[in-house]
Amino acid sequence: MLRSALLGAADNRGLQGFVTKHGRRLGAYRFVAGETLDEFMEAVRATNERGMRVAAGLLGEDVRDRDDASAVAAEYRKILDRFADAGADANVALKLTHLGLLMDRDLAAANLTDVATKAAEHRNFVRIDMEQSAHTDVTLDIYRTLRTRGVDNLGAVLQSYLYRSEGDLRSLLPLAPSVRLVKGAYLEPPDVAFPNKRDVDRNYVRLLELSLRESGFTAIATHDDAIIEHAIEFVQSHAISRQRFEFQMLYGVRPKLQSSVVERGFALRIAVPFGSQWYPYFMRRLAERPANMLFMLRSMWRG
Repeated sequence: MLRSALLGAADNRGLQGFVTKHGRRLGAYRFVAGETLDEFMEAVRATNERGMRVAAGLLGEDVRDRDDASAVAAEYRKILDRFADAGADANVALKLTHLGLLMDRDLAAANLTDVATKAAEHRNFVRIDMEQSAHTDVTLDIYRTLRTRGVDNLGAVLQSYLYRSEGDLRSLLPLAPSVRLVKGAYLEPPDVAFPNKRDVDRNYVRLLELSLRESGFTAIATHDDAIIEHAIEFVQSHAISRQRFEFQMLYGVRPKLQSSVVERGFALRIAVPFGSQWYPYFMRRLAERPANMLFMLRSMWRG
């Protein structure tokens, strides 16, 4: 019930003003690397110094103005230029609704193509984040369309809490895709997504093994100790090259576990979000783990 309430609050505009005003006191900046590009680049530098890669996320979604969507694409191109100038080990991850998907599929695809073209200039990479299940079909369709047009520096995301994800993964395999596997952080109905965490975890492992065996690259995005250990055992027992996978975790979430993965010799990419539109992201992080909620309460108490 708490998770559902927090996920519902992620879309509550009434709460957004209060939480945004008191964001630092509530502990939001544990999970968000500031609001400006300069603040973000400092977090990128510090993360790289810890031996970890970065996936950049400019926070925001559901853009409903064409000029605003084009401005988001331009900001991502600027980020990619900054990565190149700094020699950063970092790529970008973006949402199609941030690029105008809710207005026009072709607009979002064109903006994505522009970002991917800039990334290709720097031999870099763009991952298309997955959003609510209502956007899954069109997101995967845009991914397939651009890949068949020769845009090869693109990756997709699949959510293990959706019943459909194994079928989606199998349909993508002919493209030798780069797939990031996540459990899922949106509130979905039980006819669309597994309501039981145990089933979500079980499906994650199924997707993980299939992707490691047959896809081009697998990003194992989880903070689940048991799944991490299973993945390590699986790649070792099947002699899967370390060039074909990496672990991924969220900025500010379980830093000791992050360091442990790197110390064991595995590649780890940290999803580092930034920007002024951080409220929905922050609420979803609170919903994912009780420890995150406790962190926020402690922050409020300490002032």
